[in-house]
Amino acid sequence: MKIKSQMVIRIVRAYNWIDSKNQESPNLAGKCKACGKCCDFEKYDHRLFVTGPEMLYLSAKLHGKKIKLTQKGRCPFNIEGKCSVYKYRFAGCRIFCCNGDTDFQSQLSESALDIFKSICVEFKIPYSYTELETALEIFVAT
Repeated sequence: MKIKSQMVIRIVRAYNWIDSKNQESPNLAGKCKACGKCCDFEKYDHRLFVTGPEMLYLSAKLHGKKIKLTQKGRCPFNIEGKCSVYKYRFAGCRIFCCNGDTDFQSQLSESALDIFKSICVEFKIPYSYTELETALEIFVAT
């Protein structure tokens, strides 16, 4: 499915909104140390869930580069300890910080999901909220 430019604009607005909420409440959001620990899902006992629009957006921003699958429970976009898609990272990556307030993160996540649901309705695409590993497998298979 080709991503429409209007959908890209809506997704960018959603990401900017998340980033602004984090900037408004830095003590609650936490400060990422770019340690990459949360990118090792199995070791950190953490799961990253993504929505359909986010997968479409990332694919469009990769400009035809192959979407990678997770390797050994690690985010495939973490290369040598750094996020290779940081500018286009998912909402969950923008919201979660290992030293952030979990209540703040949960509320922000729920609000962000409402935005992504509205994008699905607006552009008539099925809503999905899937663990990254599964989402990548589905995306590569289609």
